Amino acid sequence: MRKLTQMSFRKFFVVAAAIAALGVAAGAAFAQTAAQKSMIDAAKAQGTVGEQADGYLGFRVPASDAALSGAVQATNAARREAYARSAQAAGDGATTEAAAARMFQTQLLPRISTGQWYRNGQGQWVQR
Repeated sequence: MRKLTQMSFRKFFVVAAAIAALGVAAGAAFAQTAAQKSMIDAAKAQGTVGEQADGYLGFRVPASDAALSGAVQATNAARREAYARSAQAAGDGATTEAAAARMFQTQLLPRISTGQWYRNGQGQWVQR
């Protein structure tokens, strides 16, 4: 029984840390300029950019727009920092990569709009 309680508490803590990291990631996203956010949103709607199972944005279609590339890089850098903090806060030896993948599954994937693209764990682009 005690082991089950410890496991349940650990799972709760990891989920709470992931949700907190999303808040941090959202806060970091707000640090972007409105133009960067708008570019990313438009690129998602056009199918150029999509979420990836690794927790980061990726280019589904090669882009030659330096401003869009910069916006994606800035978002991914902010996410990387948030995922690292989440992994550290979990205190269970979780890696940044594991925190990022968990965030994709729990927070990012459910928010992908119909018609947008995402890259699944097998590396395939899928349209929702």
